[in-house]
Amino acid sequence: MHRIPSSLLPIHAPTYGNLITVLSIDGGGIRGIIPATILAFLETQLQELDGEDARLADYFDVIAGTSTGGLITAMLTAPNEDNRPLFAAKDIKQFYLDHCPKIFPQQKGIWGSIRKMWRSFKGPKYDGKYFNWLVRDKLGETKLHDTLSHVVIPTFDIKRLQPTIFSTYEVKRSPYLDASLADICISTSAAPTYLPCHYFEIKDHEGTIRDFHLVDGGIAANNPALVAITQVTKQIFDENPDFFPIMPMDCGRFLVISIGTGSPKIEQKYDAEEAAKWGTLSWFLHGCSVPLVDMFTQASVDMVDFHISVLFRALHSEKTYLRIQDDTLTGKESSVHIATGENLDRLVQISERLLKKPVSRVNFETGLCEPVENGGTNEEALRKFAKCFLKRGDFERPNYQKPTGNLFAEPVQLHNRR
Repeated sequence: MHRIPSSLLPIHAPTYGNLITVLSIDGGGIRGIIPATILAFLETQLQELDGEDARLADYFDVIAGTSTGGLITAMLTAPNEDNRPLFAAKDIKQFYLDHCPKIFPQQKGIWGSIRKMWRSFKGPKYDGKYFNWLVRDKLGETKLHDTLSHVVIPTFDIKRLQPTIFSTYEVKRSPYLDASLADICISTSAAPTYLPCHYFEIKDHEGTIRDFHLVDGGIAANNPALVAITQVTKQIFDENPDFFPIMPMDCGRFLVISIGTGSPKIEQKYDAEEAAKWGTLSWFLHGCSVPLVDMFTQASVDMVDFHISVLFRALHSEKTYLRIQDDTLTGKESSVHIATGENLDRLVQISERLLKKPVSRVNFETGLCEPVENGGTNEEALRKFAKCFLKRGDFERPNYQKPTGNLFAEPVQLHNRR
């Protein structure tokens, strides 16, 4: 007997409904090990409270992810043959350790470095063949509408020069978005200069073909938390056009956990004096990094955190927003692709230390994370959030069925766990 996932709980206009739970996972290539470790801890806490069969998809109304976060999102929400999540959170870290060296094979020695540099002039650093095979092997033909929780995964269409958001909320209105999870993951992970742009087509039930020319969702929203909140809010207003205005208590109806993949802010590796001399090549290749990509992805991450932090704080709901991020990465640790065993092991250690660090928020004057007074550690905050999830109710059900119809129908009765 399994509990009903939170995606089955009707989402209502916040004045009348239950908590709307949101999980957001940033992009960051191999640094996906960091959120994978943190999510494994959260799932363990839920299992201690609610049984070993508990999975994250059971408790989040919507899970959003960009790039490597989009891959984690798919792994957490794709169904297996028993209509339960394909991956437990604890399995994802090992997945990264096993496969990242094959997705991003490292060239050894001076000739290897020369070959890698030459390849970067001709095309992306990596051909993506192993990654494409791996994703299709694991996710099969699973489509967006099949997920066990609502999902939101941003990409960017370079032909139309606009974001394409793959959202289960939008599939009913826009059937052409019902792509395979494999195509979505390949697309949102196609970081410029690292992996090839991804093309595919979808034919809707009327025979209309829609083509997609997609790259990394980080171009649009490397931190997809605000996109996820917007998708839920848009759904609320579409289904409840008379719901207005949003009152201060309403942000408290959102319970948001946003997990970053780390950043090298503390390193301060670029400066104006040096960058003033850069030409086109230097903006795209500087040592082991791509400055332009670093800058626009980090800008997206911080702007989203800024918007959500200010909004929740202004509406006295800051306790329902948890952002977990580490801005102390240095050197190879901050790379999205240096998948040596040594560097991957270091990322595991960083993520384990991050759990022990105090809950922090960005100081938007310095750009650095600062501890929240009396906020406790990230571990302690995740334990508190896990207990909040259980207050939403506990269900026993013999068979799983994907929710259909109006997401904002009358609420089901919640039964508090004893």
